[in-house]
Amino acid sequence: MEVRVQQGDITSIAADAAIVNLFEGVTAPGGGTGAADRALGGAISRLIELGDLKGKTGEIVTLYTEGRATPPRMVVAGLGKSEEFDYDAIRNLSANLVRALRKPGIKTVTTLAHGAGIGGLNPRLCARAIAEGAILGSYRFTRFKKNNDQNNNGGEIEALVIVEHDESKVAELEEGVAQGVALAEATNLTRDLANTPSNHMTPTILAEQARQVAEAGGLEFEVLEEADAEQKGMGSFLSVARGSAEPAKMIRMSYRPRDEEGYDLALVGKGITFDTGGISIKPAANMDAMKADMTGAASVIGAMKAIAALKPNVNVLAIGALTENMPSGTATKPGDVVTAMDGTSIEILNTDAEGRLVLADAICWARELVAKRIVDVATLTGAVTTALGDVCYAILTNNDEFAARLESAAQVAGEKTWRLPMYKDYDELVKSDVADIKNIGTANRGAGTIVGAKFIERFVRDTPWIHLDIAGVDNMSSEKGWISKGVSGMSVRPMVHLAFLMAR
Repeated sequence: MEVRVQQGDITSIAADAAIVNLFEGVTAPGGGTGAADRALGGAISRLIELGDLKGKTGEIVTLYTEGRATPPRMVVAGLGKSEEFDYDAIRNLSANLVRALRKPGIKTVTTLAHGAGIGGLNPRLCARAIAEGAILGSYRFTRFKKNNDQNNNGGEIEALVIVEHDESKVAELEEGVAQGVALAEATNLTRDLANTPSNHMTPTILAEQARQVAEAGGLEFEVLEEADAEQKGMGSFLSVARGSAEPAKMIRMSYRPRDEEGYDLALVGKGITFDTGGISIKPAANMDAMKADMTGAASVIGAMKAIAALKPNVNVLAIGALTENMPSGTATKPGDVVTAMDGTSIEILNTDAEGRLVLADAICWARELVAKRIVDVATLTGAVTTALGDVCYAILTNNDEFAARLESAAQVAGEKTWRLPMYKDYDELVKSDVADIKNIGTANRGAGTIVGAKFIERFVRDTPWIHLDIAGVDNMSSEKGWISKGVSGMSVRPMVHLAFLMAR
């Protein structure tokens, strides 16, 4: 979908449908909606008087203009109460509208800049939210569907045009649109990568996808093959790959606007392109969803795509640890002991707790590359779903100030997070009798999400670090606002916003 800005009157610009808006409680529409009402001979006002249009959140009313305005359809969208209207509401509204207008014959849609008029919100941020919502809301994974037009109920909206009457605001709106498009397209890339079945998204294919993103964005790119990882002593990462016929890959993407040693921020992603659980094999029910156990790596790839496009003044490193976790005669067995890149010995008591094993060596590599701060993102534990459901994802950290920045970045993106504790008492749960640490907690002690983070914390040492466990919000069963069915893409935009918060 193309999103652009045009100066003019929404009633006179050619489109298949035009979107105006109404706050709850307004009886005399003004601004662009007032102009549409006058063009339609007071039709919007009459609907308000009749009680058929109240401006409530989620309300969408379509009027046919019958030649009284250039667009044949005039859509009035309810904005809800003005005091509750914010950028997240704009994002969700835009997503819901593009879905509602997904009909045969509607290819081009014009819209007012919701919130930028009497709403009193920043025009650039309104435009960004509109572009984000439209592109995120229109997303559907149809790569393997034979008849896309039929499955899409007549196709998709091809262009969304934000119409602004005041010419002095156009440049600001265009800046916001460019930002929103970059953020949304990066998120949709992550969705595409993680929704793709594992036979079409092996570690080799995922590494190639990352290489293409890096080349298109002018980023540095490197792949560690298994022999390279062996030479670096990445025994923890390679222990997960041992059961698979697919070669593992550790990828690096680097964005360097400043000629300085190291990186201000490292983004590290778990990339298990399919997770059977290994020898500790998972139940068959819903195992197909494990094609998305590489969403962490897909998220950092998506974030780097947006960072390359938007260019914050901060050096950013991204590392993805890519492998399958398969059972075979060569697979790692429960009770085996392996050694990570930093020399830490690990007793593997459950091969289905593999995400923390690949992240351990990826984080060691990030530290070797002089990462000053580290964020890792992973579909790490089922326990986080028990704790938080599919409403928000968990943040665990060794640095409150750094975590507060990420929380702010998530809020800007309209994503909900919750901080879980990292008390030293939990360290006891990962102590091993035969190695330095073990990869699962003490039986019947619970705190599974915290235990996973405590394991990873051993490898970051004193580096400021945030762990994002996105397992509960990774795969959604239905559409809601900007959230799509399937992989949500949560964490991508917050990581980009975090990079801007760290820019100097």
